[in-house]
Amino acid sequence: MIEFIKKIFGIKTVDFRELVNKGAVIIDVRSPMEFKSGSIKGAKNYPVESIRNKVADIKKLNKPVITVCRSGARSSMAKSILKSAGIEAYNGGPWTSLQSKIR
Repeated sequence: MIEFIKKIFGIKTVDFRELVNKGAVIIDVRSPMEFKSGSIKGAKNYPVESIRNKVADIKKLNKPVITVCRSGARSSMAKSILKSAGIEAYNGGPWTSLQSKIR
């Protein structure tokens, strides 16, 4: 029933594990202090306040991007900024949640 509803409304689920396995880059948009307190192995730390300044560097990666933060709010903002710049970007939500999805 859930899958039927998703199809009707055009809701697509993202297989984050598959994205990571295919080379997606995880960008943690929390502050450096938050990032140091725990993060996903291999994630890059670009605080949301500086994400616009990193767009050119992120484009050069030529890979999909998954943004994460503490709750999903900042990562949603970062995803929107990156998508508007033409980067394939996904909101991974809370980093702890994404970490459990990609294991």
